[in-house]
Amino acid sequence: MTISEELLDELLKGCERPEDLLGDAGLMKELKIKLMERMLGAELTSHLGYEDGKDAPPDQTNRRNGSSAKRLKGQDGELPIAVPRDRDGSFEPELVKKGQTRIDGMDDKIIGLYAAGLTVRDIRAHLEDVYGLQVSPDLIS
Repeated sequence: MTISEELLDELLKGCERPEDLLGDAGLMKELKIKLMERMLGAELTSHLGYEDGKDAPPDQTNRRNGSSAKRLKGQDGELPIAVPRDRDGSFEPELVKKGQTRIDGMDDKIIGLYAAGLTVRDIRAHLEDVYGLQVSPDLIS
């Protein structure tokens, strides 16, 4: 995957100063938050076995149950993220584990996954190398 010039133009609209890109309320911080939340949502989808917005299989009793707010401390200060939950409490996220409060070193690596145009295989290898995660291709795609 490569990021198109059009997508970059759209993302950078309104970024006129360095703070707009790198500041506490800047684009980079917002991207990190959104990417982590998207990956956590994919983990929950993998855990439950059905996509968000779709009907659960008839025999499935566990369902999505909103999210809980979490504040992670990283290189850019605090990152407020929404961690999805399931009804029976069996969902154990791998990206941001229960009780985890720090994400040192994750910031640049998470952006790198998407910006470098890695294949699914490369992303899997990167997640395993960086986070010790073994994830399925479905979780990534």
